[in-house]
Amino acid sequence: MEHIATPKVENVHLLDNINTRNSRVGSLYITTTHLIFVSPEEKEELWILHTHISVVEKLPLTTSGSPIRIQCSNFRTATFMVTRDRDAQDVFTSLIHLSRPVAVAELYCFQYRSKSELPQHTGWTFFDLGAEFQRQGVPNRQWTICNLNSDYSLCPTYPSLLVVPSTASPALVKGTAKFRSKGRLPVLTYFHGTSGAALLRCSQPLSGLKGRSPEDEQYLGEVQAANPQGGHLLIVDTRPKINAMANRAGGKGYESEAFYPNTKFIFKGIENIHVMRDSLAKLVETCELRTDTMETFLQGVEQSQWLKHIKGVLEASTYMAESIVGGTSVVVHCSDGWDRTSQTCALAQLLLDPFYRTIQGYQALIEKDWLVFGHKFTDRCGFLAGDSKEISPIFTQFIDATWQLMCQFPQAFQFNHKYLLTIHDHVYSCQYGTFVGNCQREREGLQLSSLTHSLWGHLTNSADEYVNPLYASRGVEVLTPSVSPQNIVFWRGLYCRFEVGTQPREPVIDLLTLTQLHTASLEDHAKHLSKRVDGLRSLISSAKASGAVKRLLPSAVTGLASSSSSTSSREAAAAADSSELEKVEKRLQDMRTALVERTKSSKM
Repeated sequence: MEHIATPKVENVHLLDNINTRNSRVGSLYITTTHLIFVSPEEKEELWILHTHISVVEKLPLTTSGSPIRIQCSNFRTATFMVTRDRDAQDVFTSLIHLSRPVAVAELYCFQYRSKSELPQHTGWTFFDLGAEFQRQGVPNRQWTICNLNSDYSLCPTYPSLLVVPSTASPALVKGTAKFRSKGRLPVLTYFHGTSGAALLRCSQPLSGLKGRSPEDEQYLGEVQAANPQGGHLLIVDTRPKINAMANRAGGKGYESEAFYPNTKFIFKGIENIHVMRDSLAKLVETCELRTDTMETFLQGVEQSQWLKHIKGVLEASTYMAESIVGGTSVVVHCSDGWDRTSQTCALAQLLLDPFYRTIQGYQALIEKDWLVFGHKFTDRCGFLAGDSKEISPIFTQFIDATWQLMCQFPQAFQFNHKYLLTIHDHVYSCQYGTFVGNCQREREGLQLSSLTHSLWGHLTNSADEYVNPLYASRGVEVLTPSVSPQNIVFWRGLYCRFEVGTQPREPVIDLLTLTQLHTASLEDHAKHLSKRVDGLRSLISSAKASGAVKRLLPSAVTGLASSSSSTSSREAAAAADSSELEKVEKRLQDMRTALVERTKSSKM
């Protein structure tokens, strides 16, 4: 409460982002967790989490008052016109402090409590790294579990459990860790059981202009030898080559093919966090333009280069996946191995493994390649007051890229777009402790599993809302997406979803979901009626055969009617149930027909 100078401001106008003349009048409330606008006349309430606020601006004073403009990480934009400049200054100052806490303990997840949620610990045990590697078929003859990082002394930002080549000695593992930035040595993240090829992730080598490491060279030789199909080892540097060369001048850099025999080296040209941050800012600015011309909007999207960056990430991931299917092991890195490396490794696995395209599997993929392997969520999402240059929409790009794949393969994913939106929103909300911290070691130190709720537990409560009605569990094993420009599309449902009038009221996929749920309900009812009819018929048949109809009837009924009338009444009940069953079955058939027609029309 210390940061709230004025908890309530009356006679505030909420301006329409498209037409500023359409404003709603109400009161503005500032609580410890939310900014709330209440308009009694419109019977409207707008709740904005402080942690969702990414930008707060106090615009120049006008004749109508002092405007305060808010941009949120979930792409909501709101402009409030406050009559008194002093009140506006109080609101502005309060939101600046409340939206960017100084200490981790001040984050919303440590105060959040919900009576409707599952027990607080639910969700924290859904993922186990060792169990996930066992699902992949690891350890095996080629790959083994390494415990050298059990106390995080080898690499503080890696998990405590690492998978390395079986032939790599502890001294070799330690040697290559010393030669890699932040100690992030090449370790296995995915083993493709069909081809025997592996996907490894790491950071850039500390090669400088002429430096080399015999341990690192031998270690990558062991990685290449662990592939039963043999062949060369593919090293993918996701950075533009000019960036890698600049790092080389600073003592870091990239591998030299001359020192690493049987390897193929390639750059994929994905830009750094600063370029991505500026690109998204330009895209958001384009979405907020008050213009009616299509040309201006399309120019803005093109100039932001956001779709170009999404295409680049998908292109690199597809290349990696195709190489692994072809039997070539792949080592991936960027600079420190926690941004572009997380994006491309996760997306490649999404293409390779149908398990990761399920609700449970997608959670496991995020846990493994984003949380456990140390993507810096606290820094990249700007949870705390600090260096704004560390903020970048790396995870947003991953969510967008996943949606692009869903558009191309609508039957391959068990979850729908609402699932992606919910995950994205709660990454930034800090309502759950799942994404707080920069690595596994930090999360353990913060005791998040005992002090906060898990997002995965929350999603379990409403799992039916996130099921894709078109999902075919026995679909294509490996996805091969098209990365041509015409197949990379602007996701209006994410970046413009709060703009009134820009979204269809009932998207086709939502109608299909409702239809599927209603169909399932009817099928359950039909099964119940079938059992009831069969039970009545069996009872009547046995009664007729034994001549003991009167004994089977309730005493109240037998005292009023003969066995023949009772039998006829039961037959009538059975007939009625049969008639109702026929009606339900007809409705089910109609629903199925309508569902097929809607699916066909949506694909067209």
